[in-house]
Amino acid sequence: MAQTGDTATPRRQPLTRDRVLRAAIALADEHGIDKLTMRGLGRELGVEAMSLYNHVGSKDDILDAMIDLVVEDIAVPPAGTYWKDAMRERALSAHGVLLAHPWAPMLLMSRYNIGPGMTRYLDATFGRLFEGGFSVEGALDAWNTLDSHLYGFTLQELNLPFEADEAPQVSAEVISQLSAPDFPHVTRVIGHVMASGRHEDFTFGLDLILDALERRLAGSK
Repeated sequence: MAQTGDTATPRRQPLTRDRVLRAAIALADEHGIDKLTMRGLGRELGVEAMSLYNHVGSKDDILDAMIDLVVEDIAVPPAGTYWKDAMRERALSAHGVLLAHPWAPMLLMSRYNIGPGMTRYLDATFGRLFEGGFSVEGALDAWNTLDSHLYGFTLQELNLPFEADEAPQVSAEVISQLSAPDFPHVTRVIGHVMASGRHEDFTFGLDLILDALERRLAGSK
């Protein structure tokens, strides 16, 4: 008699393109993009590597699709949102999403990806800028400047050799090796970091850029 109830063999979850891609993202998040292989991905999903090719075309196809799924998680402000609020919300959301996927910033900057997630993200970005009165040239300048800050700051955060809240401790170690009379200004700055617990704030540069873009836009009208 066949077994039933709790002793029955569980059905294997069917393999789909979405399941393959989300498993790839999880592996990259945990081990880094350099450790992502077709064999390892197949092992994670409980299938042979060759089975993956029924759902993805190649390793490059996987990388592009992974990026597109990550971009889909970035909040895109709806039509009618004031452009400055929209760009701030977009940047803060993107910053958080990229920090959650440390492999993604470099992949975003190094690959030519025009999947549906990226297309939606860019179209909404330019749409809010055009609604705000930016010309095509102005929108391109705004987008490039904002994203340069986004990617640069995020990569800096991800590659610091210590956590942000460890800055005072690291500063104390550095200052112990300095001669204050020889380097008074550096000593003063490091002393401030030690006393205040300060660490760099993504929003400081973001708001400087947005304020400058607002002034420039007002001056062009």
